Amino acid sequence: MENTGLKVLVHTSAFFAPFLVPFIVYLIATDEEVKKLSVQAILFQIALTVLIIVSFVLAFFLVGIPLLIVFAAMGFIVPIIGIVKAVNHEKFNYPIVGGLYR
Repeated sequence: MENTGLKVLVHTSAFFAPFLVPFIVYLIATDEEVKKLSVQAILFQIALTVLIIVSFVLAFFLVGIPLLIVFAAMGFIVPIIGIVKAVNHEKFNYPIVGGLYR
């Protein structure tokens, strides 16, 4: 359970560079757990972006507004949970994509 700083950086990057920082960390990291986390972070951000776009489209039909609220909240809450778990040296998998890349 090393590289806590890199794990926190990957989670924190969701607020300022959600695609770039995890990609760079994936390229420079030597720890497999950090690499896995970086890929999960990128996949999570891609999935969340697609879901938010779909919610915007559905919002015109008054169906997507609750979905938009839920996905926007996930975009803030999930990285914070990841930061807390990384600081506490606990294992964390992103929801939606955590089971895709093991």
